[in-house]
Amino acid sequence: MGRTRTFDAGAVVEAARGVFWDLGFAEASVPELERATGLNRSSLYQAFGSKRGLFDAAVASYLDDVFRPRLAPLRAAEVEPGALEDYLTGLREAMIERPSARAANGCLLLAAAGGPLGQDAALQAIVVQYYAELRAAVAAGVAARHPRLGAARARALTTSCTSFVLSAMALVRADPAAAADMLDAALDAVRTAR
Repeated sequence: MGRTRTFDAGAVVEAARGVFWDLGFAEASVPELERATGLNRSSLYQAFGSKRGLFDAAVASYLDDVFRPRLAPLRAAEVEPGALEDYLTGLREAMIERPSARAANGCLLLAAAGGPLGQDAALQAIVVQYYAELRAAVAAGVAARHPRLGAARARALTTSCTSFVLSAMALVRADPAAAADMLDAALDAVRTAR
């Protein structure tokens, strides 16, 4: 009979998520993951199968605990007219003005996609879904803010805002000022759309 788990899997995944977010998948060593989670290699592998299994759990946690909650006002049944501006302002604050240690690193998922795992089909599928969710949320925000904007103009504004957000998330670790410029450009585009 197997031993009963004596640890909180959610807390372990959250601790591992921090390591992956700070260092990236390839650079996150198993000893570093052991230190962060308080579990030894054997326990980590028994619970998650491999370092990759732990990373996959960390990505799922990132999407559910960080990404989707921030988008919630843009995914509501009725999106408020200022929801997109609030999202962009909140993102700017979280990444640049009063950055948390993690948010200052940009997006965990985009960083992983730019590394060795970028060729992995399973990760690519997650990135495609991530983009689709972000774009749909931005589109809902654009529709709520500018209900009379023509379809072509709304599509263009959605594309540019989504691109600005992704650019900011990719740039913030290396150049916070450039990331701020991207988010400011998105805000300006939303506010001045006609």
